Amino acid sequence: MRKLMFLALLSLTAGTAFAQGPGLPNGKWWRKPEVVERLALSQDQQQKLDGIFRASAPQLIDLRGDVEKRSLELRGELDQPQLNRGDIQRLAAKLNESRGRLFERELMMMVDMRSALSDEQWGRLRTAMADQEGQRGRGMRRGGEQGQPQQMPRERRRP
Repeated sequence: MRKLMFLALLSLTAGTAFAQGPGLPNGKWWRKPEVVERLALSQDQQQKLDGIFRASAPQLIDLRGDVEKRSLELRGELDQPQLNRGDIQRLAAKLNESRGRLFERELMMMVDMRSALSDEQWGRLRTAMADQEGQRGRGMRRGGEQGQPQQMPRERRRP
């Protein structure tokens, strides 16, 4: 039973990372001056990306809400004094399905956004994201000046 609870909790925490999306920066990255400059984005491209974002946002909001609701249901079941394995499995399956729908929609938004960029721009964006991820990883491993983990600036997650 403890193993089941551990796996369910692991599933809940892993879901947060899973729901972050399939690989684009958070927020309206195409409107950030440093990204516009680095990718040499045209005004037309920025408008196309805005349109893709606006078309996707309502569905992404709903899908993220569904993932959150399913997570809460599973947490509630795990908090019960008597655990019901069948109920937990059913709720975990629903949560997994919700995460899958969210991932698929985020992926399709990324595909649409990718189509608004040239191959060269896409390559530069991927390189910039890999560089940023590498810096984030090195900063957390080395720690701050007094052995404390460095605080990395967090962007607000927006659909």
